[in-house]
Amino acid sequence: MECIYKDPNAPTEARVKDLLSRMTLLEKIGQMTQIERSVATPSAIKDRFIGSILSGGGSKPFENAKSADWADMIDGFQKAALETRLGIPIIYGIDAVHGNNNVYGTTIFPHNIGLGATRDADLVRKIGEVTALEVRAGGAHYAFAPCVAVSRDPRWGRCYESYSENTEVVRKMTSLVTGLQGQPPEGHPIGYPFLAGRKNVLASAKHFVGDGGTENGTNEGNTITSYDDLERIHMAPYLDCLAQGVCTVMASYSSWNGKRMHTNDFLLTEVLKNKLGFKGFVISDWEALDRLYVPHGSNYRESILSTVNAGIDMVMVPFRFELFLDEFLSLVESGEISMARIDDAVERILRVKFIAGVFEDPLSDRSLLDLVGCKAHRELAREAVRKSLVLLKNGKDPKRPLLPLDKKAKRILVAGTHADNLGYQCGGWTITWEGTTGRITEGTTILDAIKEVMDDKTEVIYELNPTPETFSGQDFSYAVVAVGEGPYVETGGDDPELKIPFNGSELVSLVADRVPTLMILVTGRPLVLEPSLLEKIDALVCAWLPGTEGRGITDVIFGNYAFQGRLPMTWFRSVDQLPVHAGENSSDPLFPYDFGLKC
Repeated sequence: MECIYKDPNAPTEARVKDLLSRMTLLEKIGQMTQIERSVATPSAIKDRFIGSILSGGGSKPFENAKSADWADMIDGFQKAALETRLGIPIIYGIDAVHGNNNVYGTTIFPHNIGLGATRDADLVRKIGEVTALEVRAGGAHYAFAPCVAVSRDPRWGRCYESYSENTEVVRKMTSLVTGLQGQPPEGHPIGYPFLAGRKNVLASAKHFVGDGGTENGTNEGNTITSYDDLERIHMAPYLDCLAQGVCTVMASYSSWNGKRMHTNDFLLTEVLKNKLGFKGFVISDWEALDRLYVPHGSNYRESILSTVNAGIDMVMVPFRFELFLDEFLSLVESGEISMARIDDAVERILRVKFIAGVFEDPLSDRSLLDLVGCKAHRELAREAVRKSLVLLKNGKDPKRPLLPLDKKAKRILVAGTHADNLGYQCGGWTITWEGTTGRITEGTTILDAIKEVMDDKTEVIYELNPTPETFSGQDFSYAVVAVGEGPYVETGGDDPELKIPFNGSELVSLVADRVPTLMILVTGRPLVLEPSLLEKIDALVCAWLPGTEGRGITDVIFGNYAFQGRLPMTWFRSVDQLPVHAGENSSDPLFPYDFGLKC
C-alpha cells in the first residue's frame, strides 16, 4: 500500500487522509494529548503515541540552559516519537509571549501592553519574525502567542498580556501571527492554517474568547455580555488571526454568561469552526480540565467528555496523561465520544503537522543558534522600548520641561526598586513562570543604560532606597527614580487596589521633595497616582514592562529620539471608577485613552 503521507509532494489533505486511515484508536487519542516535558520519558512518548510536548512557564532542561541545550532536549523527545510505528513527529510548544522568554540569553521584548502603546503593527510583525527565529533555534515548533485579549479592566492579572482596551488596536497587533508563521500567499483560504518554513513557528491565538472582559477583571472569571458585544469587542481579533492562517486557537479558562469556554460547544464548534471556518486545531489551556470542578481535578472523566465533545482537539494535560488516556479510551469505546469527533480532531492536528513541515524536518536547525540574542534582535527590542514609552508629564510648568535630561550634568541620582533590576523590567513570563528579581538573564537595566550615556565627568550615584542622608551635602542636578510592580502572572496578579508596590510613591516623594525628579513607572497596567505625588514630580514616563533592552529608555529620556507612545488603556483616577474605558464610562479619567505628550 502506497505511503502517501510520507510523500512531501503530495497534497496536504491527501497526506492527512492517508495517515488517518492507518492509525489505531490509541494512536489517535495519543495525538490529541500534550504533556509536560518533565513527564515525557521516551517510553511514555512511544507507548502512548504522544502528539505534543510543552514546557510550562519556567520549565527548562536545567538552570540557565541556553538555546543549544533546549535543542538537545527537544531533539531527544523527537527521536523517541520518530521510533513509533508510524513515525509521527511531535510538535513542541512553549510560552514565547515576549520573545522566547523561557530561555536564558534570548531577546526579551516589551510585554504586549507596551507594544499596544506603539500602535506599530509592522514593528510587532518584525518582533514575531525574531521570536520565531529564536524559538526555532531552541528546537521548539510552537509558540503560545499572540494573546489577543481585549483587556477592559486593569485589575485583571493578565492585563499586560493584552495590547489594549481598544479592539481596533488589538486587531492591528495580530500582525504578530504573520511574523511568527510567515505571510500567506494571496488567495490563501481564510481559516486554513499556514506556515512559511523552518524559520517560522506555529502561532496560537488566545484565549478564546472574552478573557479580557470578565467581571471585576477576575482572572478565569465570568464575562457577562451579549453575543453581539462578545463578537464586536472580543471575537473580532480572531477574524484577523484566521485571515493570516493562524494554526491553532487556545480556549480560555474564563466563562461566558456562566458557561465555561472549555465546554462551550456553541462558541468552539458552531462559531469558531463552522461559522468562521477555522481548520487548524483548538487546544486547551494548562490543566484546564482539572479546573472545571471543585475540588481541583475531580470529575475528570466528565471533564474529558465535556471538553472534547465541545470541540477541544488537543488537551494540554499536562501531567496526568496516563489517567487521561485511560479515561479517554473508555469514553470512546463506550460511544460517549464519537469516532467522528476523534477523527475531526486528529485530522486538524495532522493538517497542522504536515503544514509545519515536521515530517520532512523533525529536528532542530542548529544554524539558527548564532542569531539568538544577537545585536540586530536586541536593536529591534530597543526600538520597541523607545516607541512604547508614554510621556505623561514634563515640567511643573510646561514652559520649563525637565526632559530631555542633560547628559553633562555634574552629579545625578538614580534610585528606586526598578532602576537596576532586570527581572522587574521584564515582568512575568520571563525565565520562570511568575518572573523574579535580579539579573535573571542577559540584558541592560535602566541604571546600566544611564551610566553608558552620561558624560565621563558626570557623577552617577545610585541608591536603591534613598534616605534624607542621601542628600546631605550633595548637589544633584536631577534624579531618575524607577518604581513599579514586581513580576506576577495570571490570578496572582489580580489586584483590586492597584497601588504602586514596594512603597514606590513614598520613595519618589522623598526624592522629589529635594531634587527635580523624573519618575519612571515600570508596570503592566495603569496604577493609582495620587495628586500630591503628581504635583511633586517634574516628569513622569510610563515604561510598561520593557524587557531586556534598557537602552531604549535612555534613547528617549536624553532626547536622542522623540516620545511616540500613546496610552493603550484609559488611566483611571481611582479604582472606584473601574471598569473605565474610552467611549464607555470614561468620564474624568486621570489620563484619557490615547494620551501621550510629545518631547
